Amino acid sequence: MITAANLIRIIFPFYDPEVLRWSGEARLMRTLFFAWIAIGVVVLFSASYAESLDTSGTGLSIILKQIAYLWLGLNIFNFLVRLPLQVCLKLVPWFLVVVLLLIFLTKSGLGVEVNGARRWISLGPILIQPSEFMKPCLVLQAANLFGNWHRFPWRSRLIWLGIFGLTLGSILLQPNLSTTALCGMGLWLIALASGLPWGYLISTALLGIITAVTSISIRDYQRARVTSFLDPFADPRGDGYQLVQSLYAIASGGILGRGFGMSQQKLFYLPIQTTDFIFAVFAEEFGLVGCVAFLLFLGLFATMGLRVAMRCRHRVKRLIGLGVVIFLVGQSLLNIGVASGALPTTGLPLPFFSYGGSSCLSSLVLAGLLVRVARESNEAEVIPLTTKTAPAV
Repeated sequence: MITAANLIRIIFPFYDPEVLRWSGEARLMRTLFFAWIAIGVVVLFSASYAESLDTSGTGLSIILKQIAYLWLGLNIFNFLVRLPLQVCLKLVPWFLVVVLLLIFLTKSGLGVEVNGARRWISLGPILIQPSEFMKPCLVLQAANLFGNWHRFPWRSRLIWLGIFGLTLGSILLQPNLSTTALCGMGLWLIALASGLPWGYLISTALLGIITAVTSISIRDYQRARVTSFLDPFADPRGDGYQLVQSLYAIASGGILGRGFGMSQQKLFYLPIQTTDFIFAVFAEEFGLVGCVAFLLFLGLFATMGLRVAMRCRHRVKRLIGLGVVIFLVGQSLLNIGVASGALPTTGLPLPFFSYGGSSCLSSLVLAGLLVRVARESNEAEVIPLTTKTAPAV
């Protein structure tokens, strides 16, 4: 039954009076997520205005689509923060298999090719990227598997390790090396936090490195990205073009930046400025001060997220919290590293900043899981006390 309060929450998902009854850590994590989202909306509005104006005749088309995705994602977020994690853990194997099948479908006739890669499935005017939805699935299932490692028989262990390997391989074949690397490192770090034997961890890490080197060796465009990253100005109009323009944007921001909306590189100089290189627009407009402030924000978020995870007594739930922090903060740092030239150019979006429905929904699912961990680790179930009446004499 939908009450008036629930209807208001659906229409305005950021409004939730029940939050006042949550634990302090859960409220803080929710506030940090909403602050991250608010900053991202402001930055995306600036980064997308010129492109929107050129493609649709109005400067609001991209940001309005993103707000629609945020509205849907925040309703999913509100649902997840009320859903017990045990229910999520029971359902996630089925979701993971479905998402894996969708990833396979990207290689079929349903797959849409963009910039030489088939990572999307077309649902009419909407493109979905199944590999984005795999991230929360991997966090939940990896936490369940590695957190209960000694309770699983070897057959179940091998089956799930095989599914994880198949998942990473299918994403790599799209090709999508960056997401494969992020998911692989996320799984490895969750396994490390669970206390798996070092022999397993070292052998898996070596296998991952060999796979990455092999992929780069046999794919010319990936090899070109690595070589252009080492010296982008050697080919500033070719393979190094994206990074060169990103570095120009960051450098021109100076200490205090050009000011909000005043980026020059977003005016069709910087490619994909609303997704992979949105941080360069942010750096140009807000300068070194803004960049340092955002990095400090990420540091605060990581610290509080890890605090939430480590205070959780339940082993699996603790690993879920760690996994969410690893994926969100790790992806953010990888995106910033790419935009600043510290890492080879990849196609990872900046969570809550970059335009894209799949990335937005995936990030909000992860956010909901972390807030739920905070709620379950700090809020005990209230059990009513029953009073015994004395028998009549």
